[in-house]
Amino acid sequence: MINQVRPETSFALNVVKQSAQLAKKIWQEMLIPPSLSKEDQSPVTVADFAIQALISHALANSFPNDCFIAEEDTGPLKNGLGQQTLQQITNFLTTSIPDINQQQVCDLIDRGRGECASRFWTLDPIDGTKGFLRGDQYAVALALVEKGQVQVGALGCPNLDEGWLVIATRGEGCWKTSLNGHKVFDQLQVSDCKNPRLATILRSFESAHTNEEQMKQLQKILGTQNKPIPMDSQAKYAVLAAGKGDLLFRLSSPTHPNYQEKIWDHATGSLLVEESGGRVTDLEGNNLDFSQGRFLSNSRGVLASNGHLHSIALEVLSSQSC
Repeated sequence: MINQVRPETSFALNVVKQSAQLAKKIWQEMLIPPSLSKEDQSPVTVADFAIQALISHALANSFPNDCFIAEEDTGPLKNGLGQQTLQQITNFLTTSIPDINQQQVCDLIDRGRGECASRFWTLDPIDGTKGFLRGDQYAVALALVEKGQVQVGALGCPNLDEGWLVIATRGEGCWKTSLNGHKVFDQLQVSDCKNPRLATILRSFESAHTNEEQMKQLQKILGTQNKPIPMDSQAKYAVLAAGKGDLLFRLSSPTHPNYQEKIWDHATGSLLVEESGGRVTDLEGNNLDFSQGRFLSNSRGVLASNGHLHSIALEVLSSQSC
């Protein structure tokens, strides 16, 4: 049974559940939530900002001395359309944080601009914003990192089946329950697939987030017979941890060959897979290094697997780079 004695585990479980339910509420009430664009032209929504503020507030109350590194900042909220969005964010938060005002919302969001420390929390409030906008897969992803190693990770995936809430604490396994009320926990275990031909590959839904030609070559060399499953967000990691997929590749898009992965996109998911018996490295077989700030600057891409297929996948990746 899941051990919730560690206060960080209980905190992550509860705040991610609350946040995932808020994300679902925002999507339902706004139907197709409008989005703003950040400097890199990626979309950001009311839900991204509201959840970051909500978790920032909870962290400030429960772990006030901990550093907080999150994806969003208030930059996109500082123009005309942003002011309207800020009012919507504030309205949604009043249920959880009574009497909150717009300046307090902005201050909470910008607490996520913290620097890397020996202990910090990292958050992607809506991982897979495009999936969220489509009504497809997305996730709320929160992780605690200590001395460069992820220790606690919680993932809320409202659109996986009836809604998944997944929690992992290093050394204590990975567990899944329903977002509708976490009373029963099932321990997750990666698949036992050892034959790459029978493997199912999980990949990014957005073609711009991967290398299509390299992906096709990987499938060809591995001889995989199953059609890859395209999916937004770290929901892919949860599916892999549950044994419903066998390999996950995060490849650099040819249009952004020097792209550096961000810590909040992989911290939670990597722990879920590892605590389910799988393995997660970069594309060269090195462990992911979460001690370098907001980016995985010492890592090139990501490979996650059920463990059995990891060496084979690394060999194929190595042959491609020769």
